[in-house]
Amino acid sequence: MSKLRFRFFANNTTMKYIILGASSFFTMYSLSQEVIATQGGSYSSSTASIDFTIGEPVIQTVSDGNSDLTQGFHQTLWNFVGMEDHAPEVTVLVFPNPMTQDLIVQGELDAATRYQMYDANGRLILEGNIEGSETRIAVQQLAAGPYTLNLITAGSVMKSFKLIKNH
Repeated sequence: MSKLRFRFFANNTTMKYIILGASSFFTMYSLSQEVIATQGGSYSSSTASIDFTIGEPVIQTVSDGNSDLTQGFHQTLWNFVGMEDHAPEVTVLVFPNPMTQDLIVQGELDAATRYQMYDANGRLILEGNIEGSETRIAVQQLAAGPYTLNLITAGSVMKSFKLIKNH
């Protein structure tokens, strides 16, 4: 019985491209993505089910021990990072996030309500009084990075917002 032999003729450059292409494909195929979801849900019936998220694929997460910054694709100008709500009966809007020039605080807040802004290291960098139903806080002088805005009334934190400052 004779054996059939096939010989593959390729120079070193061609083999390098083949190996590089194959390893790149398998590396990309094996990586999984994580998603930070801003909206989403699950629906099912007797015949089908669907799960969906509206968000962005995460490409990097950086932490300083107190705060996390997650980066991804398709980020919009509205990026609500987080909020602690100790007074759910009070509606407050804080925007834009990420912030660049002015941060706006809107809501029917008590005249004694104050704000305090902290940097990622927990240092108090801005503070002042809430002025009526809309207060503008100048943030253009701040360095880019994560910040926390606390709204304080009667000596305790009413709401706490996690914010990002862009250039």
